[in-house]
Amino acid sequence: MPKIQAPTVVLHRELRRQQLMDAAMELALATGAESITVAAVASKAGLARSSIYEYFASSADLVADLVLEELEYYTQRLATATKGAQDPFERIELWISESLRYVADGRHMLVKSLNTITTPDARKDEILLGHRRMVAPLQEALSQTGVADVRVAAALLSSVTDAASIRIDAGNDAELEIQSAVAFALAGLRALPKN
Repeated sequence: MPKIQAPTVVLHRELRRQQLMDAAMELALATGAESITVAAVASKAGLARSSIYEYFASSADLVADLVLEELEYYTQRLATATKGAQDPFERIELWISESLRYVADGRHMLVKSLNTITTPDARKDEILLGHRRMVAPLQEALSQTGVADVRVAAALLSSVTDAASIRIDAGNDAELEIQSAVAFALAGLRALPKN
């Protein structure tokens, strides 16, 4: 029986699973998600190729777990940024600012890369639920502003943040882009029809 590297078998399995996730993340960041293969991850982690199948059904299943882990990281990052803000417009401002800082620090490139890989159909609902959890606080804040159509407001905010993301990716000053996007988004929200 192989020697375990943790106090319990359960902790050893979690440690090994995280080792595989970390190896896959490093590959994705270095050379793109398409480099996440069973053989490449096993090699990067220093494990036998067959070891991966103890934890993941396929490389696509591993990618799905990476997407979910990144969604959770992003959700927590947004929650931390907006914590304590009572005014819905302030929460929206903080949410937009932090989402664009996520773009500015380059981490969103991982998500873009991971989204190029087809995830197993059985995992798509799980990923969709993770995305909904991430945007739920923004939608709640939008509904508290009194705008008549929250979906329209959310779509418009998405367009503003997408445009700012493109400009940040193109090398424009991130803080100036964030300030401009926030100012434009909040002015637009205040101008929308109210209930």
